[in-house]
Amino acid sequence: MVKKFFGGALTLIALALVIIAVSFVRFDIPREELAKKYANGASQFLMLPDGATAHVRDEGNRDGPALVLVHGSNASLHTWEPWVERLGDRFRIVTLDMPGHGLTGAVPSGDYSRAGMVAFTHEVVEMLGLTKFALGGNSMGGGVAALYAETYPDELTALILVDAAGIPREQVNKDGMPLAFRLARMPVLNKIMLYVTPRSVVAEGLHKAFHDQSQVTPEMVSRYYDLALMEGNRKATVARFANSDYTDSTVADGLSALKMPVLIMWGDQDRLIPVEMASEFADRIPQAQTVIYQDVGHIPMEEAAEASAADLRGFLESALAVQDMGESRASQPDEPQAGAVTVPALAGKGEVEVMQGSPMDAPAEAVAP
Repeated sequence: MVKKFFGGALTLIALALVIIAVSFVRFDIPREELAKKYANGASQFLMLPDGATAHVRDEGNRDGPALVLVHGSNASLHTWEPWVERLGDRFRIVTLDMPGHGLTGAVPSGDYSRAGMVAFTHEVVEMLGLTKFALGGNSMGGGVAALYAETYPDELTALILVDAAGIPREQVNKDGMPLAFRLARMPVLNKIMLYVTPRSVVAEGLHKAFHDQSQVTPEMVSRYYDLALMEGNRKATVARFANSDYTDSTVADGLSALKMPVLIMWGDQDRLIPVEMASEFADRIPQAQTVIYQDVGHIPMEEAAEASAADLRGFLESALAVQDMGESRASQPDEPQAGAVTVPALAGKGEVEVMQGSPMDAPAEAVAP
């Protein structure tokens, strides 16, 4: 009787464990299946020299100045759609899913380091035939963009850093860090994440990234969740966080050598990378302009789409105008140049906190409207 009781109890326990496993275990989803939902008419899948397949969108004004945008950790190129919509009339905008993200997925090299992502980005722009372009990045992508600028400075017309990583931090705000990021750094638990990835963990991370909680929609959570399950992405995420080092000063050490125009954009309610880091970047880049957005979190290009796009448009027009003036002077070195060039001021609702110089280091003043 006792044996039958314990035997029945063990069977029920085993059955319960199976039900729990089935409820939480999520297997990888093939790229082909997700592409039907998250690729669009502008999507290209480029086969790079190293064998990686890069999901890229090349949109906007094909005859306009080029702007390349790099997304943040565990995000995708979709995060730039508000800027593409608002700036595509003037600029050719290239967005790409980074290695281990979105519809790009795992890469043959297994290199998910910042330097690896710089190499990946360089291969993409070379394949697209871009030789001069502005480069922007958010969060992880900001660190990638900054290192790209240090590695290939002659290619860039401007650099845009949006709540960017790259400045070393001895202490990280664990309360502000999404649970998924913390789990990805924990041995054993990060291996479980390869198969057990609750949707609630993804939602929690998004709610921490946005100050305005109404912007975290079920559709957004579904997109992040689905793309997290793209074949190879979870394994790549674990590998990336296992090798990440918040105290790495490689990017920070090279910022002072940058000569191109630089725009720093930050949400004052960023819980992942605090707004104080904006000043850390500005202190290292004398010509940088800094705009702080009030009541905005970690992703200003989505949460303050109108203001940030307007500010970026003004900044890029200014940089292009000064660049054109410089090229004109270079082509006519013996003729004196007179007069002034009028360029747009930053036009969004952000507070211009640092205007340390014009795009070419000339003294300048700017007032936020």
